[in-house]
Amino acid sequence: MQSTSFRSLWLAGTVATLALLVSVSCSHKPTEPDKTTAAATGTGDAPSAAVENKDMQTDPMGSDSGKIAGLSTVYFEYDQAKLTSDTKKKLADNADWIKNHPTFTIQVEGHTDSRGSVEYNLALGERRAKSVKTYLESLGIESKRVTIISYGKEKPIDPGESESAWSKNRRANFVPIQ
Repeated sequence: MQSTSFRSLWLAGTVATLALLVSVSCSHKPTEPDKTTAAATGTGDAPSAAVENKDMQTDPMGSDSGKIAGLSTVYFEYDQAKLTSDTKKKLADNADWIKNHPTFTIQVEGHTDSRGSVEYNLALGERRAKSVKTYLESLGIESKRVTIISYGKEKPIDPGESESAWSKNRRANFVPIQ
């Protein structure tokens, strides 16, 4: 009888220890990815530390930050990836910046407003980024100097649910990466 209760206690203790280990490992906050690797591979949100070169007037947050003189975020109409004449003028200025900073690769980030499914908005954000890249190439920017990524509706500038907010979120912005 004593042997059975010892086994029961041992088994209960082992189960409790395993439960505690699982609980601790599941509650462990994941570490942040290596910011330099994430930006260089296009797999993360973090820009390269090399972009923080203040002499070049770049900002690791990209053109959405408004701190990169010469790189402007461009905006799109609802459910469109078509470039307007105003957008093309801004992209011509952006192309000049890119040509004047040959050590940088530019990541074009496509964004959408919050309406529609995640899948649809990722595809729309990609079409927006591709249309920007194609236009930059037509202005003489080498294809290898421009990468694209779509964030769809995942990174809104304005989280509101109004036309004013949505119009700010339908955009393509630019992140210089060295």
